[in-house]
Amino acid sequence: MSEIQLRLPDGQVRKYASGITGQEVAEKIGSRLSKDALAIKLDGQLQDLNIPVERSAAIEIVTFSAPEGRETYWHSTSHLMAHAVKQLFPQAKLAIGPAIEEGFYYDFDLERPLTPEDLAKIEKKMAELAKAAAPIKRKNISKADALAFFQKLGEIYKVELINELPDEAISIYEQGDFADLCRGPHVSSTAKIKSFKLLTIAGAYWRGSEKNKMLQRIYGISFPTKDALDAYLARLEEIKRRDHRKLGKDLDLFSLSDEVGGGLVLWHPRGALIRKTIEDFWRDEHQKNGYDFVFSPHVGRGTLWETSGHLGFYRENMYSSMEVEGQEFYVKPMNCPFHIMIYKNKLRSYRELPMRFAELGTVYRFERSGVLHGLLRVRGFTQDDAHIFVAPEDMETEVIRVIGFVVKMLRTFGFEDFKAYIATRPEKSVGDNTLWEQATQALKVAADKVQLGYEMDEGGGAFYGPKIDIKIKDALGRLWQCSTVQFDFNMSERFDMTYIGVDNQQHRPYMIHRALLGSIERFFGMLIEHYAGAFPVWLAPVQAKVISITDKQLDYAKGVREQLLAAGIRVELDTRSEKIGFKIREAAMEKVPYILVVGDKEVEQEAVAVRERGGKDLGVMKLAEFISALQRLIQEKSISTELTRG
Repeated sequence: MSEIQLRLPDGQVRKYASGITGQEVAEKIGSRLSKDALAIKLDGQLQDLNIPVERSAAIEIVTFSAPEGRETYWHSTSHLMAHAVKQLFPQAKLAIGPAIEEGFYYDFDLERPLTPEDLAKIEKKMAELAKAAAPIKRKNISKADALAFFQKLGEIYKVELINELPDEAISIYEQGDFADLCRGPHVSSTAKIKSFKLLTIAGAYWRGSEKNKMLQRIYGISFPTKDALDAYLARLEEIKRRDHRKLGKDLDLFSLSDEVGGGLVLWHPRGALIRKTIEDFWRDEHQKNGYDFVFSPHVGRGTLWETSGHLGFYRENMYSSMEVEGQEFYVKPMNCPFHIMIYKNKLRSYRELPMRFAELGTVYRFERSGVLHGLLRVRGFTQDDAHIFVAPEDMETEVIRVIGFVVKMLRTFGFEDFKAYIATRPEKSVGDNTLWEQATQALKVAADKVQLGYEMDEGGGAFYGPKIDIKIKDALGRLWQCSTVQFDFNMSERFDMTYIGVDNQQHRPYMIHRALLGSIERFFGMLIEHYAGAFPVWLAPVQAKVISITDKQLDYAKGVREQLLAAGIRVELDTRSEKIGFKIREAAMEKVPYILVVGDKEVEQEAVAVRERGGKDLGVMKLAEFISALQRLIQEKSISTELTRG
């Protein structure tokens, strides 16, 4: 038998007999790795553990800790679930069952709707099948044989998929009496699948088209250990507790109404007050950073969107046109063409550049009803938008400045952990390749200079240029897309933008599209979940609530409220004739940062008894001392509620 050389990730090269499997390699390296191994990467190509290795190559044993390992594990669990469903519901037709970002799903065509009780039965059957430790084997067959195999089983959805595959070997995976069409890879045995939970049932159209049949989709999650599964389920409960849709209703911040239309947000007084606070801060910081504010209309002529390229590259996300006096108009999906027209209103000089136009501009984009999700996916939203017109030689400097501004803004809202992605040219795009490459390189240099670590997002750029997307990590470790800095060398050509340079000749400016918070709606929803509705004091809609113990202290309590209002503090007064404990509990439910209780002692001392959010009793403080300490926290935009006395 011939010998092959396999290079391990640490650089070691080991000799093995040709035909050794990945599982056997893992066993020779160590018992723990053998136990944890799920698949292998051979020269970067992911494949099954039990496929013989016939040639020398770089090898990596893939475990659950790697993204490819999780995908393999979850995909294998989706097959285990499908196996269980087929045993319990033999007439079920199988559609597709992929791994997703967190877990897996499988779509089924069933004779009746599934119930939560059915999920419990499916889980039990899955446990039996896992315990049976059936080997999971890959089998390569011809397209004709695959069609015959699944036609005999009556699997109409598999037959449809196979008919669209090229005429070459097709792979199926078998485990016990179950087989499924799949390109793999999969774990080597059902015994590898240890701990799982089926989470929800949802409807899903076959292949995502409303013209097709509605199927039943089961979502699930799985882990190699019970502790990991328990931790995940506890995290899910915490996510539910923080759900911005629930908290938005409980705290009376916003609502969505079918009568108004899906994805169109109604801001209630408290939510609107937080929004105003965010926007006021946004405007102040932009003014300090050399931006000029502009406003633009909500609709524009069709010719404007033709020139910008949106009708060619973005039409599916735009609402249908309206006719006005024989001309087509569209509600705006973006603000950039309007800002360009402001730039073009007169001849520009290099002395005016960079020119920075900022707008909190409301835009409208078509989203299917099935993907709408509270504030996080809407149809009408306000972008914290800006467009910077810059001379080509100053582009890199300006991008560095913008990224620094992004980081400062996000840190003020309490975020410190960022991940950046540089997105390159997509398939549908415009412009010369050389310019794309130069611009992408300039974005890398800018990110390096501000020490912002990044990953590459190949093909993720806008149609007009590459971009840097900055994602922030919230209190639960989730990544949220907020900030984006997009380079554009195409709009200046499309709109024939120019400026007069030092040489008294016409030159084209470059454009930088950028948003710091993304959209106000999405950012607000993210803030709600990050803080679980307990906003930092400077953002809280009610910063303090005054509660009198009895009606005897009402006049003093009203005076306390007036002094707080005069000091610029957002305050409410609870004058109801309820028990003090009830009023305190209700204020705590509203997540008010400070509850100020006043009784006879406080009236005597011109003081307030201060309770911090979370139940901490700060004791009695002179009212003037409390006001001074709270003003400091608000001015510093602190995320802490700890008051500094004196």
